[in-house]
Amino acid sequence: MSVWQRIGGTISSISNALDPDNWLPGGRDAAFTLALVALAAKMAVADGVVSSSEERVFRRLVNAPAADLVEIERFFELAQQDVAGYETYARKIRKLFDEQPQTLEHVLDALFHIASADGYIHEGELGYLQDIGAIFGFEGARFEQIAAQFVRDDSGPDPYKVLGLSPQADTDEIRRVYRSLIAEHHPDRLIAKGVPVELISIATARVAAINAAYDQVMRRIPA
Repeated sequence: MSVWQRIGGTISSISNALDPDNWLPGGRDAAFTLALVALAAKMAVADGVVSSSEERVFRRLVNAPAADLVEIERFFELAQQDVAGYETYARKIRKLFDEQPQTLEHVLDALFHIASADGYIHEGELGYLQDIGAIFGFEGARFEQIAAQFVRDDSGPDPYKVLGLSPQADTDEIRRVYRSLIAEHHPDRLIAKGVPVELISIATARVAAINAAYDQVMRRIPA
C-alpha cells in the first residue's frame, strides 16, 4: 500500500482529519506528508493566493499518482478552511517529529520550494516561514542557512550562507563543513533515518545547492 493510499484511509477513518495527533496511524511517512500539505495550505492562506507555479511544485514534491490527488487536494482545501492557526499545526508537527529534527528541516525546506516557485518569496510568505522555523527550532543563523538557497539577490544565493560559513573561513574549515553537510543531507542516509522516499527530491536539491555553493567558495580562494 502506497503512502497516498494510507493517507486516504487515515483521512476517511478518523473523526478529525485536521488534528495532527491523529495522523500517525497512517505511518510516519503519511504523517510527514500530511504535515507538508497542511502547512502548505496555511501558507497559501497567509499569501492570499496559490499560483499555478506553486501548484506545480507542490504536486511534484508530493509526487502523488493521479488517482490519489483527489484525497490530497481535499485535505489541502480542508486545511485552508480550518479555523486553527498555523502555529497550532506547527507545534503539533514538531511534537510528532521531535526526535527527528532532520524531518522537520525537510518540511521547512519543502515549504521554501513551494513559496519560491513563482520566482521570489513574498513578504507574507517569508514571515510565515520564519514563524514555522522558530517553532521547529530553526532560528537565527540556522534559519538563514536554510533560506539562503531561496532568498537571493541579483547575483544568486550567497554561497557562504548556504554552507553556514563566515566569509573569513579558511580552507580546512570550508572542507570540513562541506563534508559534514553532504553526509548529513545525502539522500541514502535520510531514507535510512525515515525521511519518506516520496519527498527525497528535497534532499537531492539541497545536496545540489551545497555542491554549487562549495564550488563557488573554493573558486574565490587564492591559488
